[in-house]
Amino acid sequence: MNRPMHFTRWLIASLALVWAAVASAQTPDKPIKLRWGAPTADYYVMYVAKDLGLFQKEGIEPKFYWFQSGAPLLAGLKSGSLDLVTTGLATVFALGQKIPLKLIYWDLDHAAGEGLVVSAKSDVKSYKDIAKAKKIGAPSGTCAQIALALLAQKAGVKYSSLNVVNIAPPLYANAMLSNSIDAGIAWSPYTASLAEKGDRVVSWDADYVPEGGICPGLTGVRPKVLAQYPDLGLKLVRVHAEAMEAIKKNPQLAIDALAKYLSLSKETAKAAYERECCSRLPTIEQQLDPKSQYSLTAKRGGLAKKLFIASAMLQQTGTIPVALTWQQIDDAVDPTYLQQYMAGSRR
Repeated sequence: MNRPMHFTRWLIASLALVWAAVASAQTPDKPIKLRWGAPTADYYVMYVAKDLGLFQKEGIEPKFYWFQSGAPLLAGLKSGSLDLVTTGLATVFALGQKIPLKLIYWDLDHAAGEGLVVSAKSDVKSYKDIAKAKKIGAPSGTCAQIALALLAQKAGVKYSSLNVVNIAPPLYANAMLSNSIDAGIAWSPYTASLAEKGDRVVSWDADYVPEGGICPGLTGVRPKVLAQYPDLGLKLVRVHAEAMEAIKKNPQLAIDALAKYLSLSKETAKAAYERECCSRLPTIEQQLDPKSQYSLTAKRGGLAKKLFIASAMLQQTGTIPVALTWQQIDDAVDPTYLQQYMAGSRR
């Protein structure tokens, strides 16, 4: 008995849908394409992740845009041309300008590699002698400016009494040779490169800055991007964790990456890495510990407190008109993806 024609057509259509569903299930997801902004700095974990292809392993296809300073990076965020950033205190300016951003994990503690550098002939022996410095390099709106303001407080000197030169650490070497400055707050890798040239690091941030130093290097993502790709935050954390594990097993990966991306000698790259690595690199466990200085879960401590102090010091020095509120900071710091990772969402 012949089946009705409409039944045959229905069967063919149903089979076509089944095969389409099977084919779709077998087709890998399209990679998540991201526009990623970062300053040219010592983010060795990110560099290693990039070189090892860990982003692609998680289905992420980042296009990196490298910036010499925070100003053009901020412009990229403001215009919407960047999806996420890895940066230092540019995050404070971003939040102050009401740019939506979720800060999801630490990349690095820049304060570990930041310190007071003086010329070889300087009479300054430690931060306590800061009043003896004739001209001090500290670029405005940076961790260096905040560190110098806090250093002055600790040394009992008025910040306004210091002769501060708005110059960036990459220019310190020539500035010291020409006597344009005789001291400066420098971050890594310039603390290492200046020491290699004969200048001296006489104190580190942890000696004169509360909370072990205030210069968080963070990855921040636009909320709308996280909403568009709900598993993106976890993927990024997994990449970071895998890169840290690879570096733990083979530190040379980080040293080679710093030398490659920042055009450093192997000796300077090694010194920079050793200053910022290991116990000074925020772990995921520390970032979730409410008692840790790196905590993303402590509402009035950890990262939140660092951002609050940084913002207050930038206002005090006249760099920004208004400090961040606790509410602005609370809205930005997001430990969700670190918590997902620790709850078992690892590969």
